[in-house]
Amino acid sequence: MQHEQISDTPLIIAPRGAGLANLALAIGGLAIGTGEFASMSILPVVASDLHTSLPDMGHMISAYALGVVFGAPLITIFLARMPRRAMLIMLMSLYAAGNLLSAAAPGYGALILARFIAGIPHGAYFGVAALVAAAMAVPEKRAQAVSRVLLGLTIANVFGVPLATWLSQGFGWRSTFLVVGLLGVTTALMVSRYVPFIAAGNASPRRELGVFRRLQVWVTLLMVSVGFGGLFAVYTYVTPTLLEVTKVSPAALPVLLAMMGVGMTVGNLVGGWFADRSRLWTIFGALVWNALALSAFYYSSANVWTVALNLFAIGCGIAVCPAVQTRLMDVAGDAQTVAAALNHSAFNCANAAGAWCGGLAIAHGMSLQSTGPVGALLAVGGIAVLGVSVLLEQRGMAGAGQQHAPAPAMEGHGA
Repeated sequence: MQHEQISDTPLIIAPRGAGLANLALAIGGLAIGTGEFASMSILPVVASDLHTSLPDMGHMISAYALGVVFGAPLITIFLARMPRRAMLIMLMSLYAAGNLLSAAAPGYGALILARFIAGIPHGAYFGVAALVAAAMAVPEKRAQAVSRVLLGLTIANVFGVPLATWLSQGFGWRSTFLVVGLLGVTTALMVSRYVPFIAAGNASPRRELGVFRRLQVWVTLLMVSVGFGGLFAVYTYVTPTLLEVTKVSPAALPVLLAMMGVGMTVGNLVGGWFADRSRLWTIFGALVWNALALSAFYYSSANVWTVALNLFAIGCGIAVCPAVQTRLMDVAGDAQTVAAALNHSAFNCANAAGAWCGGLAIAHGMSLQSTGPVGALLAVGGIAVLGVSVLLEQRGMAGAGQQHAPAPAMEGHGA
């Protein structure tokens, strides 16, 4: 695999240091991660309070994901000329508003709408934040800078989600969305103070739309949508698996789920370091790791100690995030903003695909722990798509080399 070229974007200096700027961006990731994943853990509480069935209440998860999928490209395309700091403040203000509206929602319909609104800025925020973090880092450490932004998202699974679950049990589910909304407001204020001004440059809606003409962008997004659906195949059904197969007590659930969150945090940091050395090899390694770790879930689920280690290993598979985020920025040319945001649309497609495939296996009589091998098959599918991506890239490089090579002399015809 070829080593990817690193962008020659000029280094941006943060007025109060890149550390505080990255912290502000990471707190935004913490807010988004807590709001997204805690919605799953408080679902039964919300359904009971609003006198709605659990499947119907699950639509608030789907509404949020729908907001992410559509919001990411639309915002980054139509607001392409907006300076990056102003866009981040606007996005986090919208996210805060969506969660505060969720906390105040009087009923089912209003809550569904509020969750859709909260999902709209999700992908665009991470996409723009990744570009800002990369602009403040030297070229050879861009992926590590991106991993620090995503750190808030992974830490949310260690501290944010358990805290939000505890709040919902003690003070009602509305308190969860209230706290997430206040985190959003805090992020907007910190971004306005610590993140440097970064102009949109030559970005425009027409230029950003050009990303959809780049085959490598589509192939990379497909690889994410397929290859990392396996993580969500397990995550969606991990609670009933732990309760019914592993036979753990409900009190042990937060600890075991936190093991996956710790794995995500470690994987994110390690993945950023590896991605600065080779994006493609890091993505390949993460997909192979996922295939092995997810396959092991079928066997590890019978014992609490083995499943705890396995959940940590599955969480480490998130190491792909910095590599995929920076690869999309590399292959997007002059349409980096929308490409970076589309990464999170792809992960939400992976979320939907993984949950659907895992549910399909269970509905056809397979055991709960079968979600592991199902997820492993999705990871193998991602490896196949990555192979196609590398093959297309190599053919493109060979074609470009032939265009610049001198024309061969014409051969004479024999008598």
